[in-house]
Amino acid sequence: MKYAVLDTNFIISCVNKKINFFNDLESMGLKTIIPIEVMGELEHISVSGQKKFQNAAKIALLILKKNSFKEISLGMKNVDLGLIELANKDEDYIVATLDQDIKNKIRNNKIIIKGSKKLEII
Repeated sequence: MKYAVLDTNFIISCVNKKINFFNDLESMGLKTIIPIEVMGELEHISVSGQKKFQNAAKIALLILKKNSFKEISLGMKNVDLGLIELANKDEDYIVATLDQDIKNKIRNNKIIIKGSKKLEII
């Protein structure tokens, strides 16, 4: 089984672009995983983040509450390093991110937003 592990910036971008990422990931045959550290980042942004991201983070949290996904702990405070370590340990974990630094450090597949509304595995 392959898993899509979602990063904070990916979730917020999907919300802003009105991408139904849960359906899209499921149609790609992937189970969704959201690290508890990412949930914490979304909660923090929804309360004290930049105004342009606060609303998207609030909407993202509402969307997440209405959908089912697996929560895991990355086991470290630095979310980016945790995502990189997880993905490089097991190729069944495909990280969904827009962060170029994370994409460059992950050896296996990644999920990106291609164009304005399409998710793609690269």
